[in-house]
Amino acid sequence: MTAAEAYGRWKADPEHATVIDVRTPEEYMFVGHAAMAWNIPYLFQSYDWDSAKEHFAMQPNAAFVTSVKAIANPADTLFVMCRSGARSARAVNALAEAGFTNVYSVVDGMEGDAVKDPASPSHGKRVLNGWKNAGLPWTYEIDPARMRLNH
Repeated sequence: MTAAEAYGRWKADPEHATVIDVRTPEEYMFVGHAAMAWNIPYLFQSYDWDSAKEHFAMQPNAAFVTSVKAIANPADTLFVMCRSGARSARAVNALAEAGFTNVYSVVDGMEGDAVKDPASPSHGKRVLNGWKNAGLPWTYEIDPARMRLNH
């Protein structure tokens, strides 16, 4: 489901639908997040360099499913979002395995896809699709009560 579709479904029934942002707290805070989203990271950022992947390693959040269960019931509608759709797909699979039956990955994520055309002045920038690029409500404001950061 796209960001625009998820927002439309959430807006139609906000009492029975929840937006969950599975990015790291750093991404949630510094890049911004959907105004109504809970931050429950699927992975946490570590500061161990992964030379094979050429970036810092990510560590699984062992409390991910438990943290989601603290705010939602398995029959609730959940829209799960990350940066661009990869982590959210893995998080949705974990929630489905835990018994959640109405859970959707936001395939274009918060930031969307990067421009692949090397001739474009936007090459490498995430300006295609995604929550922010669709003009949906987002913020930098943090409500600590909407963050579940247990490891």
